[in-house]
Amino acid sequence: MTAMMNRRTFFQSALSAAALPSIGAAEAKPSGKKILLRSSWQTVNIGDIAHTPGMLRLLELHLPEHEVTLWPSSVENGVAEMLMKRFPRLKILGKTAAEKQEVFRSHDFLLHGSGPSIVGQKAIQEWVERTGKPYGIGGVTWSASGDAEGVRVISGARFAFFRDSVSLDAARKAGANCPMMEFGPDATFACDLTNDAAADAWLKESGLEPHRFLCCIPKLRHSPYWEIKKGAKFDAAKHARNEEMKEHDIRPLREAVIALVRETTMKVLLCPEDASQMKLNKEMIYDLLPEDVKAKVVWRKDYWLTDFAQSVYKRCAGLFGNEQHSPIMCIGHGVPAIVCRYKEQTSKGYMWTDLGMKDWLLDHDLDEPARALTPAVLAIAREPERAKAKALAAKAKADERMKHMMDVLRAELG
Repeated sequence: MTAMMNRRTFFQSALSAAALPSIGAAEAKPSGKKILLRSSWQTVNIGDIAHTPGMLRLLELHLPEHEVTLWPSSVENGVAEMLMKRFPRLKILGKTAAEKQEVFRSHDFLLHGSGPSIVGQKAIQEWVERTGKPYGIGGVTWSASGDAEGVRVISGARFAFFRDSVSLDAARKAGANCPMMEFGPDATFACDLTNDAAADAWLKESGLEPHRFLCCIPKLRHSPYWEIKKGAKFDAAKHARNEEMKEHDIRPLREAVIALVRETTMKVLLCPEDASQMKLNKEMIYDLLPEDVKAKVVWRKDYWLTDFAQSVYKRCAGLFGNEQHSPIMCIGHGVPAIVCRYKEQTSKGYMWTDLGMKDWLLDHDLDEPARALTPAVLAIAREPERAKAKALAAKAKADERMKHMMDVLRAELG
């Protein structure tokens, strides 16, 4: 099968063929098969980093006999070292053509990790055109939007799990069809990276006691990658939209911080999920707080990696804000978390409804945070056991569905 073969022909044939001829197919190994994990999309956001260790932990837990190689977009800025510390058996694919050719020859199955879309769609196409070997998709958000090629990629998979029911419905309505299409959570729910010593030292230095503070994370409508990602070009239209909506979207967070400090004994940590949000926290929340409130609010001025952030989240009483993956990291450890969404974030926020946390999902486009965020945050602070029980129930649902994903992968690997 050559790189010039018609993609449509391949994806149609993939639906009916149990296995297509592959170039240089590896001999079966008695210790298990080899999985090529396409993940690690970027390093300027701790959530995008967390997809990979979450999926690696699931593979380690449920399919330990199989060898895993990570095919990353980026593991820079200390991410590779962090992953290798936690997963010392992991192999990371380098950038040379010879390395890729050998991995394509020796590996049996490509698993596309969770993400905001089928981020590695071109990688899947390259895999199937060069090897004819099977692949699966684990925990993505997806929107048709005229993406006929995406429909073919989904239809050619052995399985496709979507991290929110809206995406699953969109794929079905677009005509995508593969042997299994179901709801499957973002693998970030399984992330267990930690850096406890560093987190404990920083919390003590900052005057934050375990379980006596909540975390708050703002977000603009469009992440300003032109500020934080090398090579990203300034987008005037997105910048204008950010400026138009930032007070509307962040004011409810600021009001919740003020109420939390004044009406409870809790402190607040203003922290980032991506590398642009330290500045945003200071400009839109910290600098605008009354002095009596500011005295009990900590502004984190530095970006952090996933392991450090996860250890801090495990020690907080809850989290609220406009981001998605820090809340996922919290729920994955039984910590309450509220998500405020808007249309620019795609449909991923609806996973909160899918996991039984509908009242912890508030929509800025419907002005729900302006009405309901402060009461919801205060409820977490005042009724911590009830809130934690709810978070643990959602975690249990996510764990069950993620195990199901691994069971399906195990069946495909034989």
